[in-house]
Amino acid sequence: MKLLTLTSLLALTTALPLQTAATTRTELESGSSSACPKAIFIFARGSTEPGNMGGGFGVTVADALEAYYGAANVWTQGVGGAYTAGLAENLLPQGTSEAAINEAKRLFVLANTKCPNSAVVSGGYSQGSAVIAGAVPGLTAAQRNQVKGIVFFGYTRNQQNNGGVPSYPTANLRVYCAEGDLVCEGTLVITAAHFSYGDEAGGPAPQFLESKIGPK
Repeated sequence: MKLLTLTSLLALTTALPLQTAATTRTELESGSSSACPKAIFIFARGSTEPGNMGGGFGVTVADALEAYYGAANVWTQGVGGAYTAGLAENLLPQGTSEAAINEAKRLFVLANTKCPNSAVVSGGYSQGSAVIAGAVPGLTAAQRNQVKGIVFFGYTRNQQNNGGVPSYPTANLRVYCAEGDLVCEGTLVITAAHFSYGDEAGGPAPQFLESKIGPK
């Protein structure tokens, strides 16, 4: 059954077109501590998505944040490296690999070290939501407090974590789970609803993060 589910996931992800071209963003890693932005956006893509941002929802959120604050005032950083967004990692106890979680954690720590006064916001889609949900509880209190807001689309740990992220304020989290998206109900069954978050990524999600970052 698990093999069938993952095979179905691969078929769907390859059959449905991505919303935009695959994107890699590394402003946090490449940026200078002497030119820290108002906000840093760290995003983990879904399974099989290329680049380190994928081609859909994370890019849409990043574009909206940059349109609101100005591109120079937002650094966007995808979770890549040890997070390869493979399908099989969805079956692991945390919904992703420990290496992927550690890579996301490394980026949060880097943001705190390089730009401690910048607001950090984050997000994840599908397996990427499990990556962020696994990383944030392992941060120190100071590092975690810098993370002002998180948005998840198709949260694969939604049921397991009771709709939240351990050790993180629920008021700072928005989980978008469409009706019929069964990954939000503790399964790995992929339906068309799992690919339906474009409207949320273009409006409510970045608006929520903006409310946590603060005014322009």
